[in-house]
Amino acid sequence: MNQKLKEKIIESLSSVLPVTCIVLVLCITITPMPLDPLMLFLVGAALLIVGMGFFTLGADMSMMIIGEKTGSHLAKSKKLPIIVFACFIIGFIITIAEPDLQVLAGQTPAVPDMVLILFVAAGVGIFLALAFLRILFGWNLSKLLLICYGILFVTAIFVPKDFLAVAFDSGGVTTGPITVPFIMALGVGLSSAGRSKNSGSDSFGLVALCSVGPVISVMILGLLYGSSSSSYEPTVIPAFTNSQDLWLAFQHEFPVYAKEVFLALFPILLFFVVFQIFFLKLRQRQVIKILMGIVYSYIGLTLFLTGVNVGFMPAGNYLGKQLASLSYNWIMIPIAMLIGYYIVKAEPAVLVLNKQVEDITGGSVSEKTMMTGLSVGMSVSLGLSVLRILTGLPLLALLVPGYALALGLSFVVPDIFTSIAFDSGGVASGPMTATFLLPFAMGACEAAGGNIVTDAFGIVAMVAMTPLITIQLIGVIYHFKTKKSGSFTGIPTIDMELEFIDLGKEEADDFQS
Repeated sequence: MNQKLKEKIIESLSSVLPVTCIVLVLCITITPMPLDPLMLFLVGAALLIVGMGFFTLGADMSMMIIGEKTGSHLAKSKKLPIIVFACFIIGFIITIAEPDLQVLAGQTPAVPDMVLILFVAAGVGIFLALAFLRILFGWNLSKLLLICYGILFVTAIFVPKDFLAVAFDSGGVTTGPITVPFIMALGVGLSSAGRSKNSGSDSFGLVALCSVGPVISVMILGLLYGSSSSSYEPTVIPAFTNSQDLWLAFQHEFPVYAKEVFLALFPILLFFVVFQIFFLKLRQRQVIKILMGIVYSYIGLTLFLTGVNVGFMPAGNYLGKQLASLSYNWIMIPIAMLIGYYIVKAEPAVLVLNKQVEDITGGSVSEKTMMTGLSVGMSVSLGLSVLRILTGLPLLALLVPGYALALGLSFVVPDIFTSIAFDSGGVASGPMTATFLLPFAMGACEAAGGNIVTDAFGIVAMVAMTPLITIQLIGVIYHFKTKKSGSFTGIPTIDMELEFIDLGKEEADDFQS
């Protein structure tokens, strides 16, 4: 186990190091940074590396297995009302506990926090149930997404302008590091109940639909409340006199994020305990392994969120403000694109998604291919976001043609690429986007004299949109090459007995018994 943890930490180091180096180069060249935010950033980067290592190992050991086993058991029950209701409850509970949702709630002061959280959770629950019905009845994902996004953009016409950016951002922040691994694994289990023979394709698409629900929910709130009345409070960078003060800044926030992560993981733990007692009845050794995985996830996500919130947020805000203040502020666009290309590698849920894609497709879509597509998508999204900040371009002017292209591509690529692409959009817009890129956009918008609510917010929506296009373009290339060579046989289906962690033979037998 120690060897596996070491491998995960090395993997996370290779993901975080490029972004850290870019920030350091900027600090010693065109945007000199005071030592206070720089030291916060470096300590935050260290916590992020260790935290991501613990979290990805814990997700493999626990949430992926719990989600898959739960989905398989629900699928075997053959009782449609029970499964639909269970999907709604699962989506509702884990969304309420998602840490990023708390941040979103604080950005819409016209709406009580709990009202917003309940609406968003209900949206995820309803669309998770809809996602299962799609699997069960073999509904075409492209057509279903076309209908959902059609409703979404028609509703957007009537929503107050101040609510639009927050509404579209909500689709990304609610599919965070807690919900994504569990929902994706749940899809693998539920796909055994579907009518389609391609269970590998059907197992994806749950995150895609669950990303639509929150957007529509927040838009409905916008219609009810009229205006978000959102206000922007500039980020305050704490000052330090010594190394002890630096440590105290993190020590003060550790209990806060430890509590948030506990509240996020507890519903999943409780759900597993109930299913284990009444339905799963796994052997004691396997239960202990899953519980240890939850502990690893808890430690990892606490370290990760503390690092990015305390360390990365001030640095992102300062860099954005300094770059936008330059006389040649156009340089922000290529710099943002470079940061975007590498920062997506530091999203914890991205590593989980890429691994599952490679496993389910039998290597036809490799982790490297997925990461390249996501990196290019993130790069493009940040370049367009900075352009929007500097020019005041409306958010819908980019989202409408972008989603039109993404939905159009969904009808010409293999189904599994559409499912993976729309899942990737929600996965790419995680904690790193909310705690580094959003403050970066806020700082730039403040320096450029723009409207924070309408111009800076919306960057999460852009990050969630571009992977839909880039991953499907990979599908177009894949389809063209295989068709040209005459070797297209489709994507292999998943073996439902496949485990997502590297178990020994004896342990694997325990799980299957």
